[in-house]
Amino acid sequence: MQFRWQLLRREFHCAKFLRNQQIIPKSLFDVNCILSANEFTKEFSEENRGHACIAYDSNQLPSNSPCEDSRTEGSLIHTSGLLVGVFDGHAGNSCSQVISKRLLRYIGASLVPPQVLRQCLQDEAKSHSFVKCHNDKHDFIEELRDLYEQSFQKFTQELLNRRSENFQMEEVLENAFLRLDEDITNEAMDSGISQTLSVALSGSVAIVAHIDKNHLHVASTGDCQAVLGSINENGDWSAKKMSEEHNAENMAEVRRILAEHPNSERDTVIRGDRLLSQLAPLRAFGDVRYKWSRDQLQKLVVPHFGEQVIPPNYHTPPYLSVKPSIQHHILTPKDKFLVMASDGLWDVLSPLEVVQLVGEHGIGKASLQPFKLPKKKNITLGELDSMLQARKANQLSKPIDKNASTHLIRNALGGTDYGIDNARLFHLLSLPPDIVRLFRDDITITILYFDTEYLRNIPA
Repeated sequence: MQFRWQLLRREFHCAKFLRNQQIIPKSLFDVNCILSANEFTKEFSEENRGHACIAYDSNQLPSNSPCEDSRTEGSLIHTSGLLVGVFDGHAGNSCSQVISKRLLRYIGASLVPPQVLRQCLQDEAKSHSFVKCHNDKHDFIEELRDLYEQSFQKFTQELLNRRSENFQMEEVLENAFLRLDEDITNEAMDSGISQTLSVALSGSVAIVAHIDKNHLHVASTGDCQAVLGSINENGDWSAKKMSEEHNAENMAEVRRILAEHPNSERDTVIRGDRLLSQLAPLRAFGDVRYKWSRDQLQKLVVPHFGEQVIPPNYHTPPYLSVKPSIQHHILTPKDKFLVMASDGLWDVLSPLEVVQLVGEHGIGKASLQPFKLPKKKNITLGELDSMLQARKANQLSKPIDKNASTHLIRNALGGTDYGIDNARLFHLLSLPPDIVRLFRDDITITILYFDTEYLRNIPA
């Protein structure tokens, strides 16, 4: 027992150290510490939730230093919903971090009934309370916090003035995305605070899921993805994409952008599968160098960063939009989990591979839990024997990682047709900071698990 406690304490300190340090792994123990350093798990008790999500796993493995991905998860205080987001930044991490801390609050306030919103605005203590975040360890500097609060208060006042009792979830999500991006632009133009310009020049794609009862909405802008894992009567897994990727592989998106600009720019708007030959995602927060007029860039940006900040062939801005694509799905008992991740995962694993890995992990993980009899009367000895035999068989496939997001990262880096290649894992985790980005991207994953019994019994 004493040895086990020392080992647990060692794992804790190792994980805490690795969150801020890059080390070369010398053993499988070091590999496990690196992979699990940023993992997080949250469970929801049945009596304290009004949605189908029973728990979630999350993890993040940086490639860039600092990591350009961000993640956030929060329960809505005035409704029964849950919000979860994954954000993939580019040109730095400032935009993704800011959005991860602000977007859920914009959505949460938009879902509050008018009379409750009015009370919140009158009560200063409650005016901050729209989302209870579960894994938030950072805060803004005071100067930015005050500025962001001013923008948010203006947004809520406008919500109060124009909203009615009836609203569409799709409209709420789209408006929150558009308004936050607009606020980021206005803050950079008007505040005089240098950090706001850094946020606006940096960019980030985003994907956000909202779950209330059995209703799932996913809003995405850019190239993060969400995939729904479902199982049929034969035990076969299926993967349903719940997001649309806004990149050059999406021909509908390419046609949309081309239609918004003159024919004379047809060969320059998207070149080399990139917007203006530079930006891979075709929708994003921030990235104002693809949105502002040339005069605005000359006045506000060029004095700090030079003429090279203006992209080539920059004639008819804006070229970039933040408007999200939104999908709605009514969850059924066949739907078991939703995987949300940045493109660092999807670059190496297909949606079906991801779903199968998470599904198999869940089966193996069950063997790690204490055995519980089902809520059924008059269980026969034959049924009990079958359950015990199945549990014994599952012991053979029990996973190394309790957290399924960690399991996915392990397989993304070291997975083969014959299992995990630990030599490959060692190699990819040992690459120096100046070249690691050439071999792998930041990976951020959140997996939401759905309560089958809840979905089976929820009123129509």
